[in-house]
Amino acid sequence: MRLSDQDILKAIAAGRIVIDPMPPDNCLGSFSVDVSLGHVFRTFRHVRVPYLDLSDQKSVHSVSEACMEEVTIGEQERFILHPGEFALGMTRERIGVAEDLVGWLDGRSSLARVGLMVHITAHSIDPGWDGHITFEFFNAGRLPLALNPGLRIGAISFETLSSPTTRPYGKKSGAKYHGQQGPLSSRLGLDGS
Repeated sequence: MRLSDQDILKAIAAGRIVIDPMPPDNCLGSFSVDVSLGHVFRTFRHVRVPYLDLSDQKSVHSVSEACMEEVTIGEQERFILHPGEFALGMTRERIGVAEDLVGWLDGRSSLARVGLMVHITAHSIDPGWDGHITFEFFNAGRLPLALNPGLRIGAISFETLSSPTTRPYGKKSGAKYHGQQGPLSSRLGLDGS
C-alpha cells in the first residue's frame, strides 16, 4: 500500500525515510515527494569502440566507464541534453529507505510532455537503500533541453512491504550502487561479486 503524505511525514520523523536536504513544503504531494536535480552528470564520449558487448559482463563496466565522462555544472549553469541523447544525472537529495519500504521514482508529466524521460528502467528504490538516486535521461523530443541544478525533476512515492526484507540493499553482498553520491556508469560486470 502506498504511503499518503501524512504517512510519509511520519516515516521521515521516525527515520524510516531519509530525504536530505528535505524539499520545501510545496514539494510534498498527496502520496509523493518531489526531488530535484543535482549538478553532476555522466555522458558518453564520442569514442571508437564499435559496440558494447552485453554478453561479456566483466567488460561492460570497464568499457562503459572508459566511454563516459563526468560533467559537473555550477548552480547557474545548464546541462544541455540534445535530441536522441542519453545521460545520467542524480538527485540533489540523499534518499534513505527502511527495510520494510520500497520507493518508486516517477518523472514529472510536464517534463515528459516535452520529451524528457527521467528513468528508462530503474525506477524502484530498494528497501535498505541509501544514497543519491541516479536518473537515466533521454531526450525523445526534437529540441535540446536545458536542465539546471535544483529543477524539480521527479517524485518519489513509498510503499510498505508485507514484512521487512531479509536482504536490504545496503547489507547484501554486491550492493554496487549503495551510498553513491553521483551518477555511476554501469556496474554490470560486478553482478554476483
